[in-house]
Amino acid sequence: MNIGRFYGRIVDNSGKGLEAASAQLIQSKFDTVTRKRRDTIVAGMLTDKRGEFAFENLAIGANYKLKVSAIGYQELEQKVAFEVKMGGGDMSRALGGVDKDLGNIKLQADSKTLETVTVTGSKAMVTSAIDRKVFNVEKNLNSAGGTAVDVMKNVPSLQVDLDGNVTLRNASPQIYVDGRPTTLTLEQIPADAISTVEVITNPSAKFDASGGTSGILNIVLKKNKRVGYSGNLRAGMDMRGQPNFGGDINLRQNKINFFASGNYGARKSISTGETDRLSTFSKPYTSLEQNDRTVSKGRFAFGRFGADYLIDNRNTLTASINLVRGQFKPTATSDIYVDTLLDAGIQTSFSRRLSNTEGNFRNTGAALGFKHNFAKAGKEWTADINVNQSKNENNNDILTIVQPVAGSSAHERQFRQLQTGNGKNQFMTLQTDFVNPLSETAKLEMGLRAQFRTVNNENIISQQLPSGIIIPIALLSSRYKNNDQVYAGYASYTNRYKKLGYQIGLRAESSSYEGTVYSTSRVTGKDSVTSFSQQFPISLFPSLFLSYDLGKAQTLQLSYTRRVNRPNFFQLFPFTDYSDSLNLSRGNPNLRPEFTHSLEMGYQKNFESGNTFLASAYLKYTDNQITRVQKTETNPVTNRTVLINTYENANSSYVGGVEFTAKTIIAKWWELNSNLNLFTSRINIDDSSVQEMSNVYSFFGKLNNTFKLPKNFSLQLSGEYTSKTILPPGGSSSGGGRFGGPGGGGGFMGGPGSTAQGFVRPNYFVDMSVRYEFLKNRTAAITLSWSDIFRTRLYNVHSASDYFVQDAKRRRDPQFFRVNLSWRFGKFDAALFKRKNLKGEMQNMQNASEGVQF
Repeated sequence: MNIGRFYGRIVDNSGKGLEAASAQLIQSKFDTVTRKRRDTIVAGMLTDKRGEFAFENLAIGANYKLKVSAIGYQELEQKVAFEVKMGGGDMSRALGGVDKDLGNIKLQADSKTLETVTVTGSKAMVTSAIDRKVFNVEKNLNSAGGTAVDVMKNVPSLQVDLDGNVTLRNASPQIYVDGRPTTLTLEQIPADAISTVEVITNPSAKFDASGGTSGILNIVLKKNKRVGYSGNLRAGMDMRGQPNFGGDINLRQNKINFFASGNYGARKSISTGETDRLSTFSKPYTSLEQNDRTVSKGRFAFGRFGADYLIDNRNTLTASINLVRGQFKPTATSDIYVDTLLDAGIQTSFSRRLSNTEGNFRNTGAALGFKHNFAKAGKEWTADINVNQSKNENNNDILTIVQPVAGSSAHERQFRQLQTGNGKNQFMTLQTDFVNPLSETAKLEMGLRAQFRTVNNENIISQQLPSGIIIPIALLSSRYKNNDQVYAGYASYTNRYKKLGYQIGLRAESSSYEGTVYSTSRVTGKDSVTSFSQQFPISLFPSLFLSYDLGKAQTLQLSYTRRVNRPNFFQLFPFTDYSDSLNLSRGNPNLRPEFTHSLEMGYQKNFESGNTFLASAYLKYTDNQITRVQKTETNPVTNRTVLINTYENANSSYVGGVEFTAKTIIAKWWELNSNLNLFTSRINIDDSSVQEMSNVYSFFGKLNNTFKLPKNFSLQLSGEYTSKTILPPGGSSSGGGRFGGPGGGGGFMGGPGSTAQGFVRPNYFVDMSVRYEFLKNRTAAITLSWSDIFRTRLYNVHSASDYFVQDAKRRRDPQFFRVNLSWRFGKFDAALFKRKNLKGEMQNMQNASEGVQF
């Protein structure tokens, strides 16, 4: 009777389950050819992540041998058999004997085997699934010694501008670190600390509903889990003599897994820009030509350490701390020529603006997580708390020299403006998730989440007189505080019917917002306090994912989600920033949230040769699209008519396109990863003062070639081309990012150089890197990276409205190269640490934001 079932769990000496251990069930059978009995494997499998295995449909009258093996452990064999006791009329007792628990089967570490293990496998640079793409940073030579911004340049589906701003399908994605939101910027995360980058284009109900048309960019930091100890040391220098160095280490002993990493980097960035602008919102019309050069010097340090504590077989406690510190000193020179178009002729004036900024930032993050595994395989409960606190301080000295007639020092005037600012951001999330496999194909997931954020900011603008006296300008200064909270819960059900897999999810979210502005009345001169708040009631966000197995390693998937984009503080903030005369900006407290319906269909084919092909078609429709527009007003300081950049709710918008991603192994020594995205977008708005842009069909493509050359050399050659593209609906900043940009970096709110009423002209660039590996087992490597090797990367933006026409060009760090040296070390010494890992190779931290898989 083939109704028997063996099951059990393979563990190490500490009781930790061993994943991917080989379990084989052997039966002695009579061979009719040789007329002898011989051992035959009747069942076999690799254990799951908890070390569990099961064999079913076995003959209950036979005798078996169980053979268990794992890399780095001594092989084990033991006899097993069913104990079926018939008689006594107790049939349930008899049937109970055919379902036998073999218990915990303990393997002993083999230190001799561990010391001779050499891992020769190689992870692919990009692995694709229907719901996400995973980019392996270790394979990206171009980012060695850089920051997360350098990593994103090679990630499929992403575009990165000169200031490190990232867009995903023409929208800014949410940035996660290890599956949770973060206050860190991409410039503050070292590339060498990143393990993988996950691009999730259409997040399910398990993820935050906020984000609107954007997806999620999840950065998974390195966290090793090796037997004994392992680590990496690295150092490098760029073409301007700026150093970087760092390292990481991992130790495992008994029930403790300790990990730590640190990085230090110095940067010197040089950017140039040109702006031509014709202003027609008031007479006389003016034509402006501005030439900028910015040199940004800075340094930052990144540290991370933590530990996993294995309380017992089923419970794990994890704690970690991130520390980031940095300083930056951008200096900018702007030469501004203004032609006043008078009836009597053209009058040209000249001004030179010298901006010197000193600032620093600090970020501290802490995470505490608990995980409980139930006896039932795959059933688990997790809970965690994440806290982030960031602070920044900056002082900006802007000297403007004005010549009423260009080239003449007669009647020359000088104005000195001082900006002193500081801010504090506190961010905390509480989250708990529960996963319950109802059957081999069915799974129920539930979770709760709460998010709390507090922002305090102060920006004081003063004028320094020639006598040295400093006079604060109350009308231009600001101080504000805001708090927001988001509460959410979700549930999803996953199952499969024959070849059709499906997941149905529902998320509920509510949020509230409070803001306080401290200002000085223009009429009375007295300080005043203005408060405003927004209450967003509970909204429901359904999601549906369908996956159909077409056979022959082909999969078809269809997904639908509904998401929300709530206006942020700067979009709501009613204060007008007059600090940059060309880029005045103000929020709109009457903005409403925008809701987005996303539909995506994908097809994936995996070939036996290792090649993969993924095609996706997507459509995102948004109601109440938050859009940046421009209005005319009177400047309360100069009493002149000026343009104000602000925000409005458009009627609707849509973004649609198709995307193709492929991995092609052209030869044993040549692998090509390619990505092509064709898309279009349109914004519909009723405001007659705002010019509607006709929809433009755009595309961008990426090619990433990896060549394995003789003598342990490897070469990476990557390139990107972007066609004419409409600016994202929220606008695009032409300021200088974290280090400031042309024209002094704009005001404290970051003045937009253009609005949604414009486009970016085509641009392209090519990067190249060479790596040489040496020492035993190639444990050391030297990498030379060269970005924008043909000096073609130019950010060229055109924007226009009823009030102006502007063209702006910027270039940053062309033909930039750096060299980096790295050395990895480690020893598989189980006798020293008595710590037996689930397998003898590095594993990444389990990502709490793991997506649906069928």
